[in-house]
Amino acid sequence: MYKKTILLISSVAILFFSYGILVGHYNFFPFDIISNIKNSVSPQSEPVPRIQIHQDFSQINELILLETSSDILMKKKTLTEYVWSDLGLPSNLPIDHDVDVSDKLFDLKNLDRIDSFTVEMDYGMNSISYLFLANNSNNKLIIYHQGDDSQSSESFDNHSFEEDRRIIQHFLNENYSVLVFSMVGHGMNNEPIIFHDTLGTIRLNSHEHFVLLETEKLKPIKFFLEPVIVTLNQIDTDYSFDSYSMVGKNEGGWTTVVVSALDDRIKESYAISSSFPLWMSSNSKNFGGYEHHQPSFYQIANYLELYIMSAYGDERRLILFYNEFDSCCFRGDLYEKYPFAEVVKHKLKSLGTGEFKVLIDKNQTENIISNNILEKIINSMSD
Repeated sequence: MYKKTILLISSVAILFFSYGILVGHYNFFPFDIISNIKNSVSPQSEPVPRIQIHQDFSQINELILLETSSDILMKKKTLTEYVWSDLGLPSNLPIDHDVDVSDKLFDLKNLDRIDSFTVEMDYGMNSISYLFLANNSNNKLIIYHQGDDSQSSESFDNHSFEEDRRIIQHFLNENYSVLVFSMVGHGMNNEPIIFHDTLGTIRLNSHEHFVLLETEKLKPIKFFLEPVIVTLNQIDTDYSFDSYSMVGKNEGGWTTVVVSALDDRIKESYAISSSFPLWMSSNSKNFGGYEHHQPSFYQIANYLELYIMSAYGDERRLILFYNEFDSCCFRGDLYEKYPFAEVVKHKLKSLGTGEFKVLIDKNQTENIISNNILEKIINSMSD
């Protein structure tokens, strides 16, 4: 009896062992259940996190090739010629400018009216922006760029800028008028269908498609910059604001930095979760899309140089905001390990004018422009 029991137990053990080998090899039942239990108890992770940043931080000053105001002017000229194929900053006006449009945001407080602008570019790519004119106005304009925060509460074709009602209202409460943009291909902006000579018919529904459009005469990075510059041309003509400031988040923050680096009309710039220098961006979350790492553009001016160009000049400033534990990208705790602001400040001091800061929204885990950041922006503008 004892020998029969031992034999039975041994046979069952061999059977289960053999079945376990088959489950592990062929992934059939109950492989998924066992795998999920294992991962919940002991998640897979690298024993030693990979080093993502290899730049010698003590040497980053050597990446900045701006020693005089002439260097900055030359860098701006070269970048402008690259983006617009030697034509200079755009001087044209939007194809459409409507006064007092109807929109679901008409109930905002301290709102006089809403005007709209439509800019059209190559391949029919467009950009629609709204100007929220303050009723009780301080005669100053804030350009606010949503970036990808361009969701409609109802549908793609029934979009307004209600996603950022809170932000628009905050600026109106402080008596600023607000000019709001979405990123190209988002919000009310279109996604053109184009015919490419060698690649066929393509719908431009991703920024990554833009690299396919590059030619000697067309640099698609212009799609991100031209709407703001062209719309300001119309505002220069038809309105009489005392000053222009610009605020943007994520890709909108990237646009804020680059537009203000090229267009001196923008005096104060505030970019939230927008960019790191590329040597800090090997992590996929920080590498960004086409516009964040287009090689020939950044060979002319790297991010540290763009920050300086945005901040340089009388009564000009750039403040970069990072959320400390941002759920998206460009986390403030990473910046604190590589605090490049001092290098930029030192360069601006040697150039003689301009202000640059980096501020961290402490304990913030969301990818947002918090009320804390909004207050800091307003306080900065009031300085």
